[in-house]
Amino acid sequence: MRLNQYIASCGLCSRREADKLIAAGKVSVNDVTASFGTKLEDGDVVKVEGRQIKQKSEHIVLAYYKPRGIVCTEKDSHAEKTVIEDVNYPERVTYAGRLDKDSEGLLILTNDGNLINAMMKGANKHEKEYVVQVEKSFDDKFIEKMSKGVYLKELDRTTRPCKIKKLSKDSFNIILTQGLNRQIRRMCDELGYKVVSLKRVRVMTVKLSDYDLKPSSYHKLDEGEVLKLYKAAGIVL
Repeated sequence: MRLNQYIASCGLCSRREADKLIAAGKVSVNDVTASFGTKLEDGDVVKVEGRQIKQKSEHIVLAYYKPRGIVCTEKDSHAEKTVIEDVNYPERVTYAGRLDKDSEGLLILTNDGNLINAMMKGANKHEKEYVVQVEKSFDDKFIEKMSKGVYLKELDRTTRPCKIKKLSKDSFNIILTQGLNRQIRRMCDELGYKVVSLKRVRVMTVKLSDYDLKPSSYHKLDEGEVLKLYKAAGIVL
């Protein structure tokens, strides 16, 4: 197993963040500072900043209802409350895919960095579903333009085609397969609409409606639910 994959499987961080730790010289294998591409053998001792880490025996996955106002970060001295503080889970977990401060809904948290890496990889085109309300009514042309993809000037990118369905004169359901920063808000802005409310209702196989969750509450996925999510992410347990 590659070193960055091992660090991620210990629940410390994602593979990308593990690479940063390795580059900074904060990781050692058998008390020797590690380098990129290091492959581990059975019995190797891995330490991060001098502390030994070990793989997690249980894959913890939480379906958490993030309320508005909670910030998706682990540490932020300027945030009134972070996701990790709000969840207050007894073991270390982190999130797969952000929701901005003004948005609410489903957020997946886990102790498995490999799952996070698989879920976050844009090429995998995993679905995330949202219910969105804008400040004024829209017509069929708005739906058509959103579904075909919108050019975002700030990011100099055109969004992928997506599935979108009108729910009322000013609200719609949208399914994305990418996660650009504030993507739905930016798409609406480009077309002259301001988002009033945005709620994520599904991430891949996990639906918010499957659980009686209130804002700031969470459900720990059972074995069957975990296996289903891992299979969808392309990971064999």
